[in-house]
Amino acid sequence: MNKENNAFCSFSGGKDSCLALHRALKEGIKVKYLFTMFKEDGQRSRGHGLKPEIIKKQAELLDMDLIYGEATWEDYENVFKEKMCLLEKEGAKIGVFGDIDIDDHREWVVKACDHTEIEVYHPIWQESRRKLIEEFVDLGFKAIIVTLNGDVLSKDYLGRVFDKTLIKEFEQLGIDACGENGEFHTIVIDGPIFKEPLKFARKDVIKIQNYYMLDLDLN
Repeated sequence: MNKENNAFCSFSGGKDSCLALHRALKEGIKVKYLFTMFKEDGQRSRGHGLKPEIIKKQAELLDMDLIYGEATWEDYENVFKEKMCLLEKEGAKIGVFGDIDIDDHREWVVKACDHTEIEVYHPIWQESRRKLIEEFVDLGFKAIIVTLNGDVLSKDYLGRVFDKTLIKEFEQLGIDACGENGEFHTIVIDGPIFKEPLKFARKDVIKIQNYYMLDLDLN
């Protein structure tokens, strides 16, 4: 891998993508772009449910350009592939991804990039989930729970700071404290790669099927 090449980071706004980004930057990779997929109406990010202005502000605080796609689940792969071509045209030769240990996720990413010359890189792949979240906290990143599965977690956890106390609570509940099975999602609001903390206001709690989401606005 030529670290002098420009790179992008597949960015959800949450802890795993931020830690992968931090690792890549520390290794000297020139990450120029963040890439995020939004729902087809462009109003929320896929998975985490963040408004575009929130992701755009994170990109600004990371001093990076945001490139994004909008798609239904049915058209997700096609739009993703189109955006990989766009990123390649913009000069990105490396794609940084935050997958940890789910083979299907990694294989999907590799397949979705194989029509380009983009090199797929997973900085945190196959490392201990527990060690990764401890590293995230120890580095000084600050995140809060922004979405959760109401079938396994109380909505009272929305807005909680993702720290070692919360990690211990989740483990005592039998919940994967990394949230890799969709138990919860986070938004990173501060950390060593941010120019300053993200200023936001907490709005309503939204329920979509069995998921609860803490709505956020910029402050």
